Amino acid sequence: MGSSRRILGTLGLLSCLVLSANVPASAAAPPGPAVPAMREMAKVPFTQRYQAVQRGGLVRASNSSIACRREEAPDAEPCAEVKRGAAGVNSDFDMFYSEVDKDPDTYNSTRAELKVPPGAKVSYARLYWGGNLRVGEQKPPEDNGRVLVAEPGGAYKEVLADTVIGHRSDAGSDAYQASADVTPLVRKGGAGMWTVAQLNIAMGNSEVGAWGGWTLVVAYEHPQEPVRRISVWDGFEALTAGAGEAAGETVEIAGLDAAAGSAGKAGVVAYDGDRGTLGDSLTVTSDRGRRVNVSDAENPFNDVMNSTITEFGHPSFVRQPEHVNNLGYDADVFDLSPALSGGARSLSFRFTGESQGQFLGVLFVQTDARR
Repeated sequence: MGSSRRILGTLGLLSCLVLSANVPASAAAPPGPAVPAMREMAKVPFTQRYQAVQRGGLVRASNSSIACRREEAPDAEPCAEVKRGAAGVNSDFDMFYSEVDKDPDTYNSTRAELKVPPGAKVSYARLYWGGNLRVGEQKPPEDNGRVLVAEPGGAYKEVLADTVIGHRSDAGSDAYQASADVTPLVRKGGAGMWTVAQLNIAMGNSEVGAWGGWTLVVAYEHPQEPVRRISVWDGFEALTAGAGEAAGETVEIAGLDAAAGSAGKAGVVAYDGDRGTLGDSLTVTSDRGRRVNVSDAENPFNDVMNSTITEFGHPSFVRQPEHVNNLGYDADVFDLSPALSGGARSLSFRFTGESQGQFLGVLFVQTDARR
C-alpha cells in the first residue's frame, strides 16, 4: 500500500481492537436488479456476530480475487515468484482479476474448499468480501453489497449484504467490507469447492495498489467433537502504525471457561497487509496475565498480516488459484493453545498496524470449554 497507508501512519497512533464475547479497461458487472441501498460507515466498531457453546467447531474457506499480472516497479520481484511466495507489495504490480469459472459474464471468480466434517450440521455461516475500489480505475460503491456464490456443483446465486458495510475513502484508497448470513445456502451446499464471483474491486496499478478477496466462516455441530465455545466478530477498522503501549485501549473476550491445557484457534481477515512490510502484530493476553505473540512459520510476529491464507502456518484447503502471496489479502488461522496453557476465563486480543497501516475486518475464535 502506498499513499493511503502513509496517511494512516502519520496519525502516530496504535490501533488496538479487543472484542467482547459478552456482548480489461474497466470491466463492468452484468446488468441485474438494483441492489437495495445499504447503510455504510467509514468505521464499523467490532461487535459479536455469533456465539455458541456446542460440540463442534469453526471452519472457513477463503481466497483472494485479484493477483499480479506484470511488474511495474523496476526493483519488483517477478510476478511469478511473488505468486509462489516471494516478498512483494501490490503497488509494485499491474493487478488483474483472477478468473476460474470460464463464465464470460463474470469478471472475477475464485474457488476454495470448505471442509465441513462428515456428519456435521452447519449451525451458522457468514460470507465476508471486500477490497479496494480505486486503483487504475474507480469502481462504483453501489455494487459493494452484491456478489455471486455457487455451492459445490451448483449455479451462481446472488448474495446481498445484510448489515452495515464498512467503507472508508481517503486520498489514496477506497476500501470496503460487506457480509451476509448464508446459513441456508451452506447447509444445502455442504462441503466442497465454493465459488465466489463479481467482487467489486478495482484492477490496475497505483501507489496504493489493488487488493480484495472473500472468506466464508462456518460454525458446525458434531456429536463426536469436544465441547467448544465458538464466536465470530466483525467490523471495519483502519489499523495505523504503532506509537507505544500507552496509545490504545483493551477490552476482554470474557466467559471462555477454558481449562488449563485447552486447545484453541483464532482466525483473522485483514486487507492490504504487505508481505515484507514490518510492524504489524497480534498479541493475546489471558486473565491470568500470560501474554503471547501470535505467529507461526508463515506469519512472523512482526509481519503477521502478510498476504497469506493459512492455518497454523500451513495451507489447509484447496484453492483455485492457490497463490502463496495474495498481495494484500489475509485470512489466517492461528494456534491459541499457548495463551490457554494456564486456563483462561478471558482473553484480550491486541492488533497493531504495520508501518503503512492496513484494515481489519473479521475475528473468529474457537476454544475448548467445560460443560
